[in-house]
Amino acid sequence: MSESSRAAGGHKNLKQAGKLTIAIIVFCIYLFPFALVLVNSLKTKVSIVKAPLMLADPKGPQWINYQNAIEKMNFPRTFGNSLFVVGVSVILLLIVSSMAAWLFVRTDWKACKISFSAMLASMIVPFQVVMIPLIAIYGAQLHWLNHRMTMVFMNLGFGVSMCTFMCHGFIKGNIPVALEEAARIDGAGYHRTFFTIVFPLLKPILSTVAILEILSYWNDFLLPSMIFTRKEFYTLPLAIRTFYGEFSSDYGNIMAGLTLSVAPVILVYLILQKHVIGGIVAGAVK
Repeated sequence: MSESSRAAGGHKNLKQAGKLTIAIIVFCIYLFPFALVLVNSLKTKVSIVKAPLMLADPKGPQWINYQNAIEKMNFPRTFGNSLFVVGVSVILLLIVSSMAAWLFVRTDWKACKISFSAMLASMIVPFQVVMIPLIAIYGAQLHWLNHRMTMVFMNLGFGVSMCTFMCHGFIKGNIPVALEEAARIDGAGYHRTFFTIVFPLLKPILSTVAILEILSYWNDFLLPSMIFTRKEFYTLPLAIRTFYGEFSSDYGNIMAGLTLSVAPVILVYLILQKHVIGGIVAGAVK
């Protein structure tokens, strides 16, 4: 091997080592807040206030924080509320947005073009602009507050535009029309063609949409706080807020509650992470 080749190889290895070092540093920066929450969830309030960066409490791990969090939050009930709202919202969103996107891509109807343009335009309207009128209508006029399905329908309404847009790009660039034409030749109708041919091929983009919307709905505080005013309907973010007092807060219980609430989302992300990057690129670029 020539000296120039060795120099080029050494320069390449040095460049890769530099990129790896930067990636590790960025990873540690992003991981630091979660690690801090996890560490402080096993400490007393006094230790958290005096030394939040201390890795362990002098009195040992305070597992009582998790017990208090589960009892005071009524964790089984609040977890069930969050699971119902997020699960039903995401399932309906995936079905409705994928069907709408397929219709918009495969038809040349003027109504479809107008509807798709209206969806894209609605994406620029901030939620804060419409939240007060919505609550006034659902609360004062229809009396639909403190209903979990009300939250589901709102999630569906606010999320369908973005999800339809992502599925639209994926269908247009990745699913050939020939597959659908072959299914129709074999006698399949529109519904069967979609659910047996098109829908299974949407797995990458639907996985991406699912994880993004699960993260959004699971951590949402503002909209549930306006819909749910009774404790039996509280989701996890609302239940954690009960630990905050007017003059003081139990930080150990808060950290334990936060850890319990983010654990399911992390598990879902680990399962679906391989589809996220590919789905975003395929749905947004093509």
